[in-house]
Amino acid sequence: MNSQLIYAVMMLIAVAANCQAGDWRQFRGNAANSVAIDEKPPTELSGGSTAWQVALPGRGVSSPIAVGQSIILTASSGYGQDRLHILSFDSETGETQWERQFQATGRTACHVKMSVATPTPASDGERIFAFYSSNDLICTDLAGNLQWYRGLGEEFPNASNSLGMSSSPIVIGSTVIAQVESDAEAFAIGVDAESGETKWKIDRPRKANWTSPTILPATGSSPALALLQSSAGLAAVDPETGTVVWNFADGASTTPSSSVVGGNIFIPSHGITTLKPAADGRSFEQLWNSSTLSPATSSAVVMDGMTFSVNSAGAMSAGDIETGERLWQLRLKGPFSGTPVAANGHLFYFNEKGLAFVVKPTREKGEIVSELDLAETILSSPAVADNALYIRSDGHLWKFANQF
Repeated sequence: MNSQLIYAVMMLIAVAANCQAGDWRQFRGNAANSVAIDEKPPTELSGGSTAWQVALPGRGVSSPIAVGQSIILTASSGYGQDRLHILSFDSETGETQWERQFQATGRTACHVKMSVATPTPASDGERIFAFYSSNDLICTDLAGNLQWYRGLGEEFPNASNSLGMSSSPIVIGSTVIAQVESDAEAFAIGVDAESGETKWKIDRPRKANWTSPTILPATGSSPALALLQSSAGLAAVDPETGTVVWNFADGASTTPSSSVVGGNIFIPSHGITTLKPAADGRSFEQLWNSSTLSPATSSAVVMDGMTFSVNSAGAMSAGDIETGERLWQLRLKGPFSGTPVAANGHLFYFNEKGLAFVVKPTREKGEIVSELDLAETILSSPAVADNALYIRSDGHLWKFANQF
């Protein structure tokens, strides 16, 4: 077995080991694509399916993550949102397991719609990596004990913007990867999960960017790669070295992020553009582009041979993943900021006013099978773990589960 193949196998084992069933360890899930294949959350959302509801401090747009029996969430508080919170709740009862607070070292100014706690934390199953708009990257263990602290906003003070930063980190193997991109300074950084030391740092296009990285899984002789999106396009990066393996240079959105499902990459570029990476991971071919499937703020989600996106008017479009042909549209009540999740054969949407929609899609149509008004502003994306659905507002965190 050659060294390249050995490395690919090791990376695949590392990714698999870090993604136990029942966990949801980073923004848009373990695979960073908003799909929970084996989970079966309730498709009838109501007061009867509410397992618990807990109050939250301060503000937050970040999504919850699930690690074992813990639901982890971040928040920010204080007059200048300079108090950074990490909270852990028991997934069964909703009781607070622990809370840690830190002082921001970077810039905390952001748009009134956003929050310093906009990026979603990530975990490798042993540690929690909480990232904030202030570009503070904080690592604790699962009991909340501080392991290391990187004040990237202090180290690189020009990397900020007046609207706030929102890119969420990902973990691949032993590397935590974060995009810190603005008009003044822009870079991506790979940090050692255990020590917090910089493994690599690469320059990125200088333009404000609110997208989050995603993962191209290891296949054949190709190791897992980090996919970094920007206005310039999409770069595939080796998570160990920061080496750019290939570039898609036809531009992309700076708000919704890319997704990888079935080995193909769905990029919000000129609508949606789909790429098929080569078997060796060193190149790609473009399969199709469709301007009729263009997402607005929410990222596109792929399930059951279809891609789903919501435009700025709240119209949900379904497209064929083989051709990009639009199959149907369904009118939802928008606007939407958070990305939906796909689980149990359904799509779960939450609009900015707190109205939840459960949609059952087929090739012929989409049907709203359940609605629930939570009556609070929701800008985050839901999480799915252990057959339960979690969603947060500024004020509360909810768990929805089948009641037996």
